[in-house]
Amino acid sequence: MQAVGLITEYNPFHNGHLHHLQESLRVTDAEVSVAVMSGHFLQRGEPALVDKWARAEMALAAGVDLVVELPLPWAASSAPDFARGAVQALDALGVDSLCFGSESGEIKILRDCANFLHDHDLVVAKAAADLLRQGVTYPQARAQTLNRLLPGENRSEVLAEPNNILGIEYLKALREIGSTIEPFTILRIGAGYHDVNVGSNCIASATGIRKKLAASEPVEGLLPSSLLAVLNEAISGGEFFSPDQYFRQLLAQTFRWRDSLTRCWMVDNGIENRLLDVAEKSFSFAELVSGLKSRQLTRTRIQRMLVSVLLEMEKNVTKELLSTQPRYLHLLATSPQGQKFLASRRKHRTLPLIQNFSRIYATLKRHYGAESTDGLLAFEQLELELRATKIYTLLLHRYRGGSRNRDFYEALRTK
Repeated sequence: MQAVGLITEYNPFHNGHLHHLQESLRVTDAEVSVAVMSGHFLQRGEPALVDKWARAEMALAAGVDLVVELPLPWAASSAPDFARGAVQALDALGVDSLCFGSESGEIKILRDCANFLHDHDLVVAKAAADLLRQGVTYPQARAQTLNRLLPGENRSEVLAEPNNILGIEYLKALREIGSTIEPFTILRIGAGYHDVNVGSNCIASATGIRKKLAASEPVEGLLPSSLLAVLNEAISGGEFFSPDQYFRQLLAQTFRWRDSLTRCWMVDNGIENRLLDVAEKSFSFAELVSGLKSRQLTRTRIQRMLVSVLLEMEKNVTKELLSTQPRYLHLLATSPQGQKFLASRRKHRTLPLIQNFSRIYATLKRHYGAESTDGLLAFEQLELELRATKIYTLLLHRYRGGSRNRDFYEALRTK
């Protein structure tokens, strides 16, 4: 049973994702699709529009066979860590291929860039550092460096596009972990990643769709009809992300931790002092981020740092987790075809796959041993995931109430 891996956020699932799914199955000749999907907090340092179970259910309704959660430290991290964690998850599950969308649409160009960055990482880092001191942002510095050092056609445009950048990191990660997964890429079509202009019956960006939803505008035609009911139920029930709630919770946590902010991951180089100062003057999340932005700090890095503060992601623990690999994976949704795939690869899986959280402590102890380093890291990952779910629930327009953690009682989504 050939399986293709997809690295996703589905925030929300839309027509572009459907195109990616269908083309991935076609170009890889796969019988089953396996999505590793970010949970409640995303790679750009943003809370998801709706919770991970609703997004997994939408993916299943659109035709994805298996949805597994990418654990938080990797999901809310920079492109290299995000890519490595997702690739490690797919490798542990035993998929045969990986297919990602890119603005390039050509695997050779992306592979050349990935191999060069892998083989000359110290040279590239030093050259990029020189440009950073001149006021160039890191993505621009790396693109200029690669264009100057790598022979052949101009690479600046390749490294200027967000999906190309992620694709290159996927290819680097496959090489770094020695995976046998075969990579493919398809040309991204429709609106650009950041495009907020949305027509009707087209492939719009997730950003544009979220903007329409925030304005209470209809999104029919922009998402597959098979999953609209799931999204509409969450929206009508108030179970979707509230930016205002997020801003207030973030301010509260910042002031609460004012003397311990440097313990948080990514809070470095005195940024904690500026965070406290800007937080006292800001009236919105946008003002907070704009006040923190500088020549050295991109908007996405600031947003990831703020997620770290909100969730109390301790620096030492998070760095240790990211230096290895996910210690377990959380199964969110599966179709009958997905169940067949899991059964066929059961003996080859290299990480625990958790479906029922009521037995997770016993499962992790049995797999790693309670006192081993790997076991302790597994429990650190678990604690962080449980905290993220509880706090995310507070960020919704409508609070469900109750103190039970949803990871323990939300059922596996099935088709």
